[in-house]
Amino acid sequence: MKAIIVCTSVSHGNTRRIADLMGQVLAARVVTPDQIDAAELDGYDLVGFGSGIFLGSFHAQLREFVEGLPEQPRRAAFIFATSGFPEARFQRFSRPLAKLLEQKGFEVTGSFSCRAFDTYAPFKIVGGIRKDRPNGADLAAARAFAERLRARVAA
Repeated sequence: MKAIIVCTSVSHGNTRRIADLMGQVLAARVVTPDQIDAAELDGYDLVGFGSGIFLGSFHAQLREFVEGLPEQPRRAAFIFATSGFPEARFQRFSRPLAKLLEQKGFEVTGSFSCRAFDTYAPFKIVGGIRKDRPNGADLAAARAFAERLRARVAA
């Protein structure tokens, strides 16, 4: 199985930590959207897309990269995110990106998110929230998620 992870991590490196860990499990290269040409994705069996969450959405750079992909049949993809707050059941931040990836021809095989250090506007005043995240349990959960993906896609 050949895998790659496209990751935008701009604030505290939380998302990159998760991407690097998943990359180790999946033997995947981790790149930013500006480090890969969209056509290169055709050579991968599994493509991960991840970023921190900003006002309930994935980072604009990642969204714009996915929006720019041509629509064509593709292989498996997964989504991951770090955020100060969990996904709300009534408005999941992963759904719009999953739908967009499906429109671009990917089969979205799973999503992962965990809490992370957040210094968005009002939280900056108090030094941020979730200062200890992602923690060991979050990293273990990310590793387990990647191992399940590897087993599912390789099968």
